[in-house]
Amino acid sequence: MNKDHLRGFYKSSPTKEYVENALFARRHRDKLVEQLLEKKKWPEEGWDEFLIDYVLRELSLMDTNQFPYITGVGEREGRVFSSMVARRHYGFSHGIGRSGDLAEAQPKAIGSTILSDITNSMLLDLVKVAGMHAAKQCILMPMATGMTLMFCLLHIQRLRGPMEENGVVLWSRIDQKSTFKSITSAGLTPLIIDTKRKGDLLVTNLHKFREAIKSHGAGKVACIMSTTSCFAPRSCDDIIELAKLAKEYNIPHVVNNAYGLQSSLCCHQIEQAVRLGGRIDFVVQSTDKNLMVPVGGSIVVAFDGKKIDQLAKSYPGRASISQTIDVFVTLLEMGEKGFKKLVKEQKKCYEKLQEALKKIAEEFDEKVYDTPKGNRISLAFSLFNCSDLATELGSRLFRRGITGARVVPMGEVKTIEGYTFRNWGSHCEDSGAREGAYLTVAAAIGCQPDEVDTLCEKLRPLLREINMEIMEKMRSFLLSPRQSQARCNIEEHLHSLLLCPAVRLNSAFLPGCLISSTEREISIV
Repeated sequence: MNKDHLRGFYKSSPTKEYVENALFARRHRDKLVEQLLEKKKWPEEGWDEFLIDYVLRELSLMDTNQFPYITGVGEREGRVFSSMVARRHYGFSHGIGRSGDLAEAQPKAIGSTILSDITNSMLLDLVKVAGMHAAKQCILMPMATGMTLMFCLLHIQRLRGPMEENGVVLWSRIDQKSTFKSITSAGLTPLIIDTKRKGDLLVTNLHKFREAIKSHGAGKVACIMSTTSCFAPRSCDDIIELAKLAKEYNIPHVVNNAYGLQSSLCCHQIEQAVRLGGRIDFVVQSTDKNLMVPVGGSIVVAFDGKKIDQLAKSYPGRASISQTIDVFVTLLEMGEKGFKKLVKEQKKCYEKLQEALKKIAEEFDEKVYDTPKGNRISLAFSLFNCSDLATELGSRLFRRGITGARVVPMGEVKTIEGYTFRNWGSHCEDSGAREGAYLTVAAAIGCQPDEVDTLCEKLRPLLREINMEIMEKMRSFLLSPRQSQARCNIEEHLHSLLLCPAVRLNSAFLPGCLISSTEREISIV
């Protein structure tokens, strides 16, 4: 039903003026849609659900499976058995791309092609708003971050040509399975470059990178893989210097920017690396972590448009449109202003979380690692006084609804694809680079101030509870015949607990101990 039909029907009606008002509102909506289709620009103001639904319905009607007169006699005609599934996908069923090219127009699915094209264009706007102004092109991949990293590595390996042996990937260690497995699954050999400690931060060991290139030979290095966003106390890699190294030795460089679009620090590192002449081939970021959509997609950014075109041509077959619909809807509803507001809120939540944890650390004689210079999303909270029950603390937090906190114990060993990682979770082989177990928490995009309050409300009593349980174990040991064993260690730990104002020690609770209430000293007798 178009506006001419309405005007003709109500031509002599007393409601004609009302119809004109309604048509004016419709023209305003149509104008917004026209601008989106013509300019492919991310709207500054977010759209309402009705308008987004209207656009999706109109685009889906352009796919052949929605044509009323089509007779499908092929093997892939966009047939959908379930009406629930059809509604969930707004009628889109052909996917995007064609066999052998993810970005190629699909003759049976013009609406899907337009949807994908606009989504990629809006994502480029998003990337530039986030701080990567030098970006030339980007594409939404229907795979999560780990699979997309693997796909990029396979593509790079093919372009780089055959090597004398399996190509080596110089990988700055980050203790996250999917990034490491993206290398081994691509049939490449990971060379793990351990981080080094600088203050409380774990930073990139540039010297080891250069040594590795010289010892293996640049021709045998398939790629450098760096990471920006990660769990504290690991810092964002020194992307600028790694990009210079990649340029110097003509080695491809892939940046894992998983949830870095929300971080000005991460995006600035990438932008500066390119501006200063360094080499970055692809930057991969997660859609769910940065745009709050269901898991399953990632955004690949390149600073040379041809690289994205080549990558798209490497994709075998068509791709799911589910992730494109999710991102398209989210970007339109969020708008540029909405994203900027969310990023500001993330920064405020991070600052609030940092201050709140510092107060708790003072109460329990712990510390918050000083990592804002290298990580402005995640924070690390020491567990010096409850290392023995650190993992139990994590379990109890989870049972109380704190799902994002993660405890990193001391000395955990994990084997992945035949490679052994000591001190797993801490991003560093050297046990001397850390002081004990710790808790990591994050204030990522979408985090609300009340969530910070809830975390602190539940963490404080749990720390007190865990500390009391540790003292109970010590009390039992002191009363046992073997109390003379490990006397010095017990005495040292009790001293640290006594200095903690949140824990009340007394002689009744710890018989066998002499406690000075004025000098807060303890000795075992």
